[in-house]
Amino acid sequence: MSYTCLFYHIVFSIKDRQKPLEEEQMKRTREYLVGVIRKLKAKLYACNGPQDHVHFLVSLHPELDISDFVRTIKTNSSKWFHRTFDKGFSWQDGYSAFTVSFSGIKQVVEYIKNQQEHHRKYTFEEELERFLKKHNIRYEQKYL
Repeated sequence: MSYTCLFYHIVFSIKDRQKPLEEEQMKRTREYLVGVIRKLKAKLYACNGPQDHVHFLVSLHPELDISDFVRTIKTNSSKWFHRTFDKGFSWQDGYSAFTVSFSGIKQVVEYIKNQQEHHRKYTFEEELERFLKKHNIRYEQKYL
């Protein structure tokens, strides 16, 4: 028997900062992502994002690797998006994932819920750079 208590704040954006999705497209895309996440034995605590990127707070089943998890939800949602809306859409190649302590869950859930408000002040790139610095992750500016 395995016992885990691992929470991940996962973020990824539209590839190459293509034009942002329309509000209704992003709403439906988030709804689709939620369905995929639930099918993967992951527990979803929050999912939101403005029209150019998404945030999730999830805990994964111990048998599920985070890179496989992200690849699956991005692949499935891209295929769905192509069938539903537009052939030109895709997610960025990579992703960002940050661990969250049990005591920090409520704070991260609130942060994710307030994405639209938050992004009236900050761009995705500014937000991501702040996360990377906060978690002491080296990065190259050109990849933000």
